[in-house]
Amino acid sequence: MTLHKGASDRDRQRTVRHPVNPFYGEADPVAGVMTSPPQHALPEGPLSPHTAYQFVHDELMLDGNARLNLATFVTTWMEPQAGILMNECRDKNMIDKDEYPRTAELEKRCVAMLADLWHAPAPAAAVGCSTTGSSEACMLAGMALKRRWMRRNDDRYPGNARPNLVMGANVQVCWEKFCTFWEVEARQVPMEGDRFHLDAESAAGLCDENTIGVVAILGSTFDGSYEPVADICAALDELQEKKGWDIPVHVDGASGAMIAPFLDPDVVWDFRLPRVASINTSGHKYGLVYPGVGWALWRDEEALPEELVFRVNYLGGDMPTFALNFSRPGAQVAAQYYTFLRLGRAGFRAVQQATRDVARTMADRIDALGDFRLLTRGDDLPVFAFTTTDEVKAFDVFDVSRRMKERGWLVPAYTFPPNREDLSVLRVVCRNGFSHDLAEMFLTDLEQLLPELRDQPGPLQRPESMATAFHH
Repeated sequence: MTLHKGASDRDRQRTVRHPVNPFYGEADPVAGVMTSPPQHALPEGPLSPHTAYQFVHDELMLDGNARLNLATFVTTWMEPQAGILMNECRDKNMIDKDEYPRTAELEKRCVAMLADLWHAPAPAAAVGCSTTGSSEACMLAGMALKRRWMRRNDDRYPGNARPNLVMGANVQVCWEKFCTFWEVEARQVPMEGDRFHLDAESAAGLCDENTIGVVAILGSTFDGSYEPVADICAALDELQEKKGWDIPVHVDGASGAMIAPFLDPDVVWDFRLPRVASINTSGHKYGLVYPGVGWALWRDEEALPEELVFRVNYLGGDMPTFALNFSRPGAQVAAQYYTFLRLGRAGFRAVQQATRDVARTMADRIDALGDFRLLTRGDDLPVFAFTTTDEVKAFDVFDVSRRMKERGWLVPAYTFPPNREDLSVLRVVCRNGFSHDLAEMFLTDLEQLLPELRDQPGPLQRPESMATAFHH
């Protein structure tokens, strides 16, 4: 979460107290007319629930419409029944397994369904848990990788052996956090030319006897492309034959692990590959659940060191838990189980295919405009990235992002990581609920503003940190 500081003296001095709308007072419109709660300190007394709600509601209107946010992978629409179910479960604390045994049972069923979906060799032997999202899931997977490496190298660690983790420069920031928090060297493969993610040769080339694992991403956030998990595993197989290093792979399937099983069944990326030790996904992304819920699964008990698992008393029995967080609501887990039941394999296939169709249609239409060059076309994740053509001199991607935001659309513009910092792109994420109709509205707005952009004398050259607030 973002770190915030307390209000500065300047903030406090410029705080203006305003009277509320008289109609905010339900019983007596005049009674609350001068009510104005402070912004940086607790008010001296209570407000009516209606007044408090209206204050918060009015401020949140400035957040914009989440359905028009094409930057986020997070689910922004669910069926009303799912919302009702979540409301019924919002007061249930997931950690209290003995008090909410049915919520715990639903979590267990979801893990079993994912183990089957991801071809665990023995689904009943696979272990897993729900998390607050893929970031926590990745932390847990990274901890397991490091602990397994420590076991194998207990004669050298913590002496002169420093563990490292190999990944592409396109990883989500949670992996950099893991390496910083758990004192692991992050070995990142930079982008080169038209290769925008990790490849097998580069991954194997950075490995050594201190490598705890390789992270392969099934769906890069930068352009939506799958990394070649099978090729990476094959390269590590060869490395083991030559050097004797048995290096496991973790698949960060935050998005793709809920796309590939339904739309790309012939792509081998999951537990069918013996070297894949663990997989994570975000239930609140293409798992089609409101935030926040994620899932972490390990191939078997051997892949998750027992000393990382805590035991709690559960209905007089033993309940193993593995988590960084403690208290959290059970609503998202219930919603995930609802979604699994509601859609099944055929339903997920239909929903994800419709989303991919929207992405491909939009990519083709944008390509036809002539001002842009596509990097990806939504063929893996329902996500595509594009930049301006070399011939376009009047505007850049940051101008497009800014102007589309004026029309309510949030389209991130950003620069790629090393060694492609020269490349700045726009990226569109299509999700369930972003229909062909909304896509047509987006394309119409883009087409209408292009003449104005073409007439500019040149890009506005605003600092990129101001041009977009998007960060990977």
